[in-house]
Amino acid sequence: PPSRPRSPSNGTSRRLSVDEMYLADTGGQYLDGTTDITRTVHWGVPTPLQKEAYTRVLMGNIDLSRLVFPPSTAGGTVESFARRALWDVGLNYGHGTGHGIGNFLSVHEWPVGFQSNNVPLTAGMFTSIEPGYYRDGEFGIRIEDIALVVEAQTKKPFLTFEVVSLVPYDRNLIDISLLSLEQIQYLNAYYETIRARVGPELLRQQLDEEHEWLQRNTEP
Repeated sequence: PPSRPRSPSNGTSRRLSVDEMYLADTGGQYLDGTTDITRTVHWGVPTPLQKEAYTRVLMGNIDLSRLVFPPSTAGGTVESFARRALWDVGLNYGHGTGHGIGNFLSVHEWPVGFQSNNVPLTAGMFTSIEPGYYRDGEFGIRIEDIALVVEAQTKKPFLTFEVVSLVPYDRNLIDISLLSLEQIQYLNAYYETIRARVGPELLRQQLDEEHEWLQRNTEP
């Protein structure tokens, strides 16, 4: 029989604590599009391994997101950019790097993505970018954004990604010393975009506490 979704029960429920990592895979259907965003957080003191693994997952997310590549490049050709920072220290993840996302349609929409059998990437496609790292019985990390394939600012017509998910990453888990200058510059530009687009809307809705949280979590 098909497996049923897990629900909380007295037998399996337990209290959440600040001493562990949480992976939240979120999303919704809206009249103007579909969202699929994953963030991993730790509210206490992460272990050195947790912090390094998270940072390397983030590095892979950034490296693929800022990649400039020729038109009609197959996703499978470039997906290793999301893995390289993990591969450098002998780590990896066992799932795909991203999938097409429909506009108020399927959350996982064929045929866009980074598998070897997906169609080549062209401007206007929406795909997730979602590297991760998992240790059975200990913790899981995934950082998933939605990205739009756009034309790059190059002399010849090349492509790149524009990340349209506007949610800060967990500062508590980032080891800045592992990041390159280009990765830090990308992060700062991303945070500026979040402040500019999300900040005014929070203020308009009089969500002052949420706006303060956003400001704290998007500092350079």
